[in-house]
Amino acid sequence: MSYEPHTPEEERALLEFLGLKSADELFAHVPKELSARSFNLPEPKSEEELRRYFYDKAGRVKTPVCFAGAGAYDRIVPSPIWQLLNRGEFLTPYTPYQPEASQGILQALFEYQSMVCELTGMDAANASLYDGASATAEAVLMLSSFKKGYVLLPESLNPLYARVVKTYLKGPGLPVKTAPIGPEGTVELNELERLLPGASVLVLQQPNFLGYLEPLKEVGELCERHGVPLAVVADPVALALLKPPAAFGAWAVVGEGQPLGVPLSFGGPYAGFFAVRKELIRKMPGRLVGLARDRKGRRAFTLVLQTREQHVRRERATSNVCTSQTLIAIANAMYLTLLGPEGLKEVARQSVSKAYYLKNELLRLGFTEPFTGRHLWEFPLLHESLPGLHRELLKEGFLFGVPLGPFYPELKNAVLLAVTEKRTRDEMDRLVETVKHLA
Repeated sequence: MSYEPHTPEEERALLEFLGLKSADELFAHVPKELSARSFNLPEPKSEEELRRYFYDKAGRVKTPVCFAGAGAYDRIVPSPIWQLLNRGEFLTPYTPYQPEASQGILQALFEYQSMVCELTGMDAANASLYDGASATAEAVLMLSSFKKGYVLLPESLNPLYARVVKTYLKGPGLPVKTAPIGPEGTVELNELERLLPGASVLVLQQPNFLGYLEPLKEVGELCERHGVPLAVVADPVALALLKPPAAFGAWAVVGEGQPLGVPLSFGGPYAGFFAVRKELIRKMPGRLVGLARDRKGRRAFTLVLQTREQHVRRERATSNVCTSQTLIAIANAMYLTLLGPEGLKEVARQSVSKAYYLKNELLRLGFTEPFTGRHLWEFPLLHESLPGLHRELLKEGFLFGVPLGPFYPELKNAVLLAVTEKRTRDEMDRLVETVKHLA
């Protein structure tokens, strides 16, 4: 039903009919305290502040305040995303094999692919893979076919991703070598240059697992000099601030879509994004949604490439990937649409600003930095009593990062901390005060 307010002429006619001179006379019977001009309301709150307020009023069980990352991040998830995704049109559709009946879901995936290309600077993106780790492994398989040699994985790559890559490589029997970390917490360039001539592909994470910014420009130049394909594992939020990997010669850019509107949920489901140069489109795994025209000239979306073994003979398939994470990919697209370019930049800026605030406060309490590199919102710190401190802080309601000992034995007293835009000044100050009393 449309709502059309009365015009001034209509209001005057109505009051004249009632024998009144003003609207105030019409409502003169209402007690004055109910018709106050000023209600002395508090300042407006953001969506996240309101969510916290009502969770507190409802007496919800409080989860530990999360300062952990390592590939999955506790970011603000705008409420419209999952309200819209719970609609049957998004929640229930399966593979859109019949494009005439699946235009909505196909268009959503086309928009997702377009946004991934805009973030990464690449020419084409697929309709998602299982997660960031499997996307990394698929990129390695794809790029290693261009040149014989070993797969080169820096120690600064997410160790869990590295394990998945090595599992994938057992089938074709491809060897793996590791490039060491230098004093800045990034790949050691001199050692990398020594190893590159025998490599078939290099994988570089940006920012890397330890949170530091890799020298992507120098690495890209080295890869070009030695003719080695470069795959970049990128954080999608970081791409709002950094130059796209395509600018440094990346052949493929992959990563995890979880930071884009997907809550932490015991390891998934997540979605891996996968973008390539146009020359590699036919070697890209998974599905590709394209825009075409029907016989009447109308815009039509359809699956234009499906190079997986369910659609072609197994020996001709580029991958045994069986599906895409459509629902999660569309959540990513909704998140990017709601925030827009400037909103995503603001998320990244706030995360960086808060990370440096917390780091500086902890450095004053005796923590030290194991490396000298530049980081964004994730960084490692050393403390001699870390294992016990980590356990005690959990009892106090703080998930104090990810201990690095299980991944790097030489960093047994180090913790990897992540600070997102979701963390408040009060939470960080309470953490610092608690550490002060425990350490």
